[in-house]
Amino acid sequence: MKVTGPSAPTTSTPSRAARSTGGFSLGSTAGTSAPTAAPAASATTNVAGLSALMALQGVETATERRRRAIRRGGGLLDRLDELKIALLSGEAGEGALERLGRDLREARTDDDEPGLTDLLNQIDLRAAVELAKAEVRRSAA
Repeated sequence: MKVTGPSAPTTSTPSRAARSTGGFSLGSTAGTSAPTAAPAASATTNVAGLSALMALQGVETATERRRRAIRRGGGLLDRLDELKIALLSGEAGEGALERLGRDLREARTDDDEPGLTDLLNQIDLRAAVELAKAEVRRSAA
């Protein structure tokens, strides 16, 4: 079969509708017209509208930044709780320490709210202290 540009392919075999495939065939009935081709999709797209939509999705509002900062702080507090539970149960808590370090290294967005920034700084400091204490315990052992 050879395809030449946007026109239909040229073929030397009979069409599929005329061939029989194991007893099933699509015959044409009298009185029905040939199916029409679906309307072609427009080749041009509204690039300006698409780029504007992408730009709007990239804009981050102050509420979204605050929500992300709170979620990061809450995640760090959860990792600190995991570490506390592991240490109280007599485990080394290596998994919790690894997750705590990974979450602490995660990029932090700056927030315009000074109270929230101070709170997040305290959480980050506490997480860093726990990681440093764990490193001292490892080197002492």
